[in-house]
Amino acid sequence: MNDALQSPAACSDPEWRRRLTEEQFRVTRRRGTERAFTGRYWNCRQAGTYHCVCCNAALFHSEAKFESGTGWPSFFAPLDGAPIGACDDVTLFAHRVEVHCDRCKAHLGHVFEDGPAPTGLRYCINSAALTLVCDDTSQRED
Repeated sequence: MNDALQSPAACSDPEWRRRLTEEQFRVTRRRGTERAFTGRYWNCRQAGTYHCVCCNAALFHSEAKFESGTGWPSFFAPLDGAPIGACDDVTLFAHRVEVHCDRCKAHLGHVFEDGPAPTGLRYCINSAALTLVCDDTSQRED
């Protein structure tokens, strides 16, 4: 069911629902959030590149991943040139900065200014928005 797109072509909701699991659709297309400590990659230590589950754009490398204690995969920086966009999010009675894939507009998570050096940023990303391509095998971990 995880038939990720290879191009950023606009899709209708029925098409996204066909290509994504229910959880992936809820998170990426409806700006949802998975429960802490439940996502596939929150505690993953495999080396590789994390891609957008919707359009396959390379977003983060495991070298920038760190244990934040929040229960979501956390990165201190995206890959150089990664299509990461940001916008204000004022839901839940708080101001946060939402991050999304600029290529396909998938909601990824949020970025906070409480991360480690060298950036001081914490990209708190939903596992459901990601697919890991491991360095040692060049295979997708689906």
